[in-house]
Order: sequence, then structure tokens, then C-alpha cells
Amino acid sequence: MRILAAAVLFCVGALAQTPRVAVIDVYGLRKLSAERVRRILGVREGESLPPSKALLEERLESLPEVVRARLEAVCCHDGGAILYVGIEEKGAPRFTFRYPPRANLTLPPALIETYRGFVRALEEAARKGPVREDLSQGYALAADPAVRAYQQRFREFARTHLALLREVLRKSMHDDQRAIAAYLIGYEPRARGVVEDLQYAMQDADEGVRANAMRALSAIAVLARNDPELGLRVEPTWFIELLNSIVWSDRYRAAAALVNLTEDRPPRVLEHIRERALSSLIEMAQWKVLDHALPAFLLLGRIAGWPEERIHRTWERGERAALVAEFKTR
Repeated sequence: MRILAAAVLFCVGALAQTPRVAVIDVYGLRKLSAERVRRILGVREGESLPPSKALLEERLESLPEVVRARLEAVCCHDGGAILYVGIEEKGAPRFTFRYPPRANLTLPPALIETYRGFVRALEEAARKGPVREDLSQGYALAADPAVRAYQQRFREFARTHLALLREVLRKSMHDDQRAIAAYLIGYEPRARGVVEDLQYAMQDADEGVRANAMRALSAIAVLARNDPELGLRVEPTWFIELLNSIVWSDRYRAAAALVNLTEDRPPRVLEHIRERALSSLIEMAQWKVLDHALPAFLLLGRIAGWPEERIHRTWERGERAALVAEFKTR
């Protein structure tokens, strides 16, 4: 789970050179069948990515059972894109995002340029292979020296400009500024109120802000587990609710974070996940791309009470259906 964020950053840019659809997965279905959604969608695996995302979403939203539809192309599998089709049916659980703030606040230009340099370094590192990160300090420090150098600069900026970062995160009308602030705030994990700031950001209207908030909270959760005397507590509530989001990246990142938060198998948290998002997890655990399905599969195994060794053995044998079937027969 420590290497995926960088890979996603790198792969997004590659989709322009990889327009073929390698995999299609549909999620959010309760009454509709996947076959019907695929028929309305009119796109098949092996074909080119559709030219108009909005047009296909409108086509799906014309179905009487559908409130909203969301298409998201993610790189990469077998030389092509993974097309995720999110459906929100009438009466299904939904996650309501906060309205965007209205203040014209920005971070210092030099810091914005530094962050852009960090993204470029991260993309370059991802081209060489998985970008591994150490989260033990409560924030990410990459093994790649160029990426790590930027992150160490973020650590110093967060120490000295935390008040500005908080103000931008909560009040700025600019999505990119709030996203940068969410990432940098995580580099001061022990400061009072930082966890609350990031949990607030998980309800942001922009998915980039939510993604950076989840990355930061996942690292803080590692620190909280390693050093309980700090009194840090990352609540699982918003992660659990985001498992029902129509946005693929919300679901995937929330599941990955919950794997860390449930490492000790807290009964209250596992029961909360079962009550609020079991159907979503069952769908996600069956996604065709294994890296994307794994977090949900691990969570399902813990909810079922399986020992970790059995969960991993079942996964390695490619027997996902055995775990899914256990829930369908209960």
C-alpha cells in the first residue's frame, strides 16, 4: 500500500498515449445488472477510449434507476486503460461533499513551484519502478533521493507555516491550492488539530483534495499505531463512507487506508464497515485488476473473521470467489 500513490500520479499522464480500453469494471450496482450498464455504455474491452466522457455519463443517467454516473480511466493494464464505471442508483448510500469555499486565497508562488517540482520528481521516480515510502514518522519519506529531498522541504514549511496551510485548506476557492495544502499539512502530524483538518478535507468537493488528505491520514495512522502515547486518533468514519463514493479513486484510497486502520482488527470498526459498505466491498474485491481489488479483499477477509494467513493464501491461489461466496450465503 506504500507505493500506489506515486504510480497513479505517473500513470495518469500516460493515458494520452494509451487510448485502448483493456478492462471495464462497473460498481455501485444494487438493482441494475452489469450487462445492462455495459449495453447502454456501448464500449467494449479492446476498443478505444470513448471520445466524450460526459456524453456516456448522460446516457447512463437517462436510465430511470440511475441518479448519477461517473466514468474514470485509470492507467494501466496490459498496455491499455482501465475504465471504471461508477453508478449511483436511487436509494443507494451516497457520500455528500461539502460546497467549495469562496475565499481567493493562494499559497506562496515559490511553494507552488516547489510542489510542481516534487510531482515531476515523483513521476520520474515512478518510471524507474515502484516508489517506496517510509510512513513511520507520520508522513511520507520516499526512498528515491530526489523525491525525498522535496518531502524534507515540505516538512520544514509545514512547521513554520501551518496556520497559512490550514487557512488555505479550509477557505481557498482554488482546488489545486487546497490539494497542495492537504498534502503539506500532513508533514506536521503531531500538531494539535492536524488530524481534524485532514478529516475535514476528506469531505472536500475536489477529489484531489480528498486524495491528498487520505494519503496524509494513512501515514498519521501508522505513527499513531507505532506510538500510542502521542494520543493521535484517526477516525475511520469518513473512510468508511467514501467506500460508497461514485468516484473510483475515493473508494480505492479509502479501502487502502482502512487496511492500515484495521490491522489490529478492532471489532467496532469492522462492524461499522459491514453495516455501511459491505456491498461496495464485495464489488471492489472482484475488480479485474488485482492491485485494485486487494485492499477490499483484505477488508472482507477481516470482516469474515478469517486469519490473515488464510486471507493471503486464498488470494495467492486466485480463489477470491470463495470469500465472496461466504457473504452471499450468510
